[in-house]
Amino acid sequence: MGAVVRRPVAVVAAIVLYLEAVGIVAINGVLATFVGKQNMSLDGLDPEAMAMGTWVMGGVFGVFLAACGTVLLVAGIRDRAPGRFGRILLVSCAVVHGVLGALTVGLVGWHAFAFLMVVLGLVVLSLVAYGTPGAEKSAEKSEGGGPVVSDGAATA
Repeated sequence: MGAVVRRPVAVVAAIVLYLEAVGIVAINGVLATFVGKQNMSLDGLDPEAMAMGTWVMGGVFGVFLAACGTVLLVAGIRDRAPGRFGRILLVSCAVVHGVLGALTVGLVGWHAFAFLMVVLGLVVLSLVAYGTPGAEKSAEKSEGGGPVVSDGAATA
């Protein structure tokens, strides 16, 4: 897949992840507000602690999604594969979207499932389109000039 496709896919995936991050923080904010206003205890837990935990969970997940979006945006702008940490972050983002999609189909419905699968597809397509970070350089070296010898000595 050429640079014509991979750059726009990475940028679109980054934008979608940024929007999803804002949505997750907003939804957790609404949930925290409802938990705080109900003033009900769940098995002896403090309602304020539950509300604060919901805010923290929304913030951490929003930062995670924004970090994934930033990795994709940088990859799209530079047109280079993300590094090792960026790839690990994006793979974990894809796994989270796959698991959430499987849970969401029964709890929320098919529309939420379809959205999560579109985001999963964009992240995976970005990962596959860029390949491994050093693949282009090693391919250029092997196609370039002389033979590649593993012991460091070049033979004619």
